[in-house]
Amino acid sequence: MNAAGTTWAVVLAGGSGNRLRHLTTDARGVSVPKQYCSLDGGPSLLELAMRRAEQVVARRSITAIVAQQHEQWWSESLSAMPRDNVIVQPGNRGTGLGILLSVLSILEQDPDARIVFLPSDHYVANEYILAAATRNALDLVRRYERDIVMIGITPESADPELGYIVPGQRASAGVFDVARFVEKPQRSVAQQLLEARCFWNSFIFAARGGYLLSLFEALYPHEVAHMRSALRADRYNGGNEALARLYEQLPEIDFSRQVVERSTHRLKLVAVGACGWSDLGTPERVAETIRRLNPAVEAPRRRSGAARWNLAQAHASLAAAV
Repeated sequence: MNAAGTTWAVVLAGGSGNRLRHLTTDARGVSVPKQYCSLDGGPSLLELAMRRAEQVVARRSITAIVAQQHEQWWSESLSAMPRDNVIVQPGNRGTGLGILLSVLSILEQDPDARIVFLPSDHYVANEYILAAATRNALDLVRRYERDIVMIGITPESADPELGYIVPGQRASAGVFDVARFVEKPQRSVAQQLLEARCFWNSFIFAARGGYLLSLFEALYPHEVAHMRSALRADRYNGGNEALARLYEQLPEIDFSRQVVERSTHRLKLVAVGACGWSDLGTPERVAETIRRLNPAVEAPRRRSGAARWNLAQAHASLAAAV
C-alpha cells in the first residue's frame, strides 16, 4: 500500500473500440479491443500508455481500469502489476462509471490521493513534451484543489473528428479557465477554432481524488452510494458479485458530457505545444497516424516475437483489397 498523499495514474482501458472493428477483427471473427493492438507491430497501445504513466508517477502507483470481458487480453498485458492495481469493471457502462470506480478504489488506499487519468488509445510522437505537461498538471492540482486540470493539445490541423476546448481567461502562465467545449465540429468550424487558438481535448486530466468524488456525489448521489455499498460487500465476501449485479442496473454515464461539461466553472486548462499527439478513435485517425510514421510502417513486417494485432498491417491489407 502506498503512503497517504501519493500521486496516482489511472490508465483507462475498458473500452471496446467499436469504431475500429473492421481494422481489429481477426480471421476467426474476433474483434481485439484497440488498446490491446499494436500500431506498427511493436508494443500494444496499452503498453505505451503504461510507459506514459511511468514518466509521471511511481510504478507502484499506476493502476489500470479494464473490462471483465477482455480478460483474455489484459491478464497477460498487466500480469506484472499488483493485483489490487488492476481495477476490473463487470462491463463497460461509460467513462463516468469507470472513473468513479477508479476513484473509489484509490481513495480506499489513499484518501489524499492526486490522480491523473490517461486514455489507452493515444499515439504521441514526442512523449517528453506530453510528460512535462502532465507533471505540470499534477503540480497544479496542489494549487487548484477544487478544480479538474485538463491537458489541451495545440492543434496541428483543423480536424473535425476531435473535441476542442475553448479557453477562457488566463489563470497563470500557460494555464486558462475553460469557457466551453466543442465536440466534433464541422470542418469549417474546426478551422475557426484552430485560428482562435483553441485546443484539442486530449481527455488527459488530473484532480484530487476527494474532489472528483465530491463532484460525483453532487451529480449522482445514488450511484455513488450504491457503488460504495457494492464494493464494501465484495471486500467482505471476497468476490465481485455485488458489483456485477449493480452494473446490470446502473445507467451509462459519459464523463465528458455528463460530468465535465456540467462543471466548466471548476476546470483549468494546461496548454501543451504540438507533440505529435493523436487520438486513435476512428479509422481515419489511425490511417493518418500510420502515414505520419516512417515509411517502413506503410508496409509493415511482423517483428520477432510480436503476436499483437497490428493496426498498420490491417490497414495496409484493407487498402490493398480496396
